[in-house]
Amino acid sequence: MTYKMVVFDWDGTILDSTGAITRAIQGACVDAGLPDPGAEIASYVIGLGLSDALRHAAPGASEQQIAMLVDSYRRHYLSNDHELELFTGAIPLLKQLNEMGVICTVATGKSRQGLNRAMSHSDTGRYFMGSRCADECHSKPHPQMILELMEEFDTDPADVVMIGDTTHDLNMANAAGVHALSVQTGAHPPKLLNQVPHLQSFHSINELAPWLVKTISSRL
Repeated sequence: MTYKMVVFDWDGTILDSTGAITRAIQGACVDAGLPDPGAEIASYVIGLGLSDALRHAAPGASEQQIAMLVDSYRRHYLSNDHELELFTGAIPLLKQLNEMGVICTVATGKSRQGLNRAMSHSDTGRYFMGSRCADECHSKPHPQMILELMEEFDTDPADVVMIGDTTHDLNMANAAGVHALSVQTGAHPPKLLNQVPHLQSFHSINELAPWLVKTISSRL
């Protein structure tokens, strides 16, 4: 167990975007004349691919309505996504992992265009060697994103750890046979995260960072 590769979720793990996504889902439903799913349901689906998330948030919606919801969601979210900030400690941790030779990657429910936009706004693309998005792979919790990243970088499951803020991330990690850690900074509260087996849960990236660096250092 050397943790040669760390797979990060994006929204709610690296970027403090849970509130913005939740409001955009709610706003899209209202725009389409559908019931507001409420913040709890709207936040629960974060991490899934956008269409899948909206199907869960608006059960019974037709495929035509889902397409309308996708467009409306994007209008709501993109209106202020440039104002969103990274979680405190994210950049220092990424820099340190890079210096240690760890492969940092992303597995996200965002589209490729959405992730590229987010990385451009936050100037973080330099820290990640690879990524997979929901419009390129099956949506979480299917393990395809992690499996493809492991194949790309020729890593074994025992050498990989997934870090995320939702049960979707943890279930994806378990399905791929890799280790998982959770941060309590995003869409799913500890009571949900603790229902899925994983190594450990942390309140923040700042709490996670020393544990992760020490663990990796002891195995190098």
